[in-house]
Amino acid sequence: MNEILKYDQEFSESKFKTYVDNVFIQLHLAIVTKEIENVRHFLSNDVYNTYKTKIDDLKAKHLIQMYDELNVAQTDILDYQVTNTDMIIKVYIVSRYLDYLMDEDGNYISGDKDVRSERANYLTFTKKINHLETGSVRKCPGCGASIDVNASGKCAYCGTIYNLDDKDWVLTSIETR
Repeated sequence: MNEILKYDQEFSESKFKTYVDNVFIQLHLAIVTKEIENVRHFLSNDVYNTYKTKIDDLKAKHLIQMYDELNVAQTDILDYQVTNTDMIIKVYIVSRYLDYLMDEDGNYISGDKDVRSERANYLTFTKKINHLETGSVRKCPGCGASIDVNASGKCAYCGTIYNLDDKDWVLTSIETR
């Protein structure tokens, strides 16, 4: 991790793992609520488009994907590398949750709503080497108001999405097994 520290002196493995867990849980909650815009700022365009398509499909079928009792049981850094432009960290997460479908009237359709499934998840996060320093308080690029990117990344005043692409770690791939 010393190579990461050369480019990101604020990097902390424990804080990074907490961040990863938060992004993972918020992404799954965005699927349940069908509000992918709430996590847009954490996601690369490819990941965003994949999950937006999934949510649009659920909406078209009038279904709700449920991830009840979601938790992260384990988070490990598998590998990291630094390229000419990016720092890349590969992460392994063990998650547990009830995984089932409901219709919009709350009727059970399919899946398991009684026994938690345990899943292995492989995530890749990327941060630009020449990332912009943001400090501890993040400001809206639209109006300058303070933004809590962990809440939604959307300015409560003007609606601008705070994009982390040039500032922080962004989820660039996710695979669940």
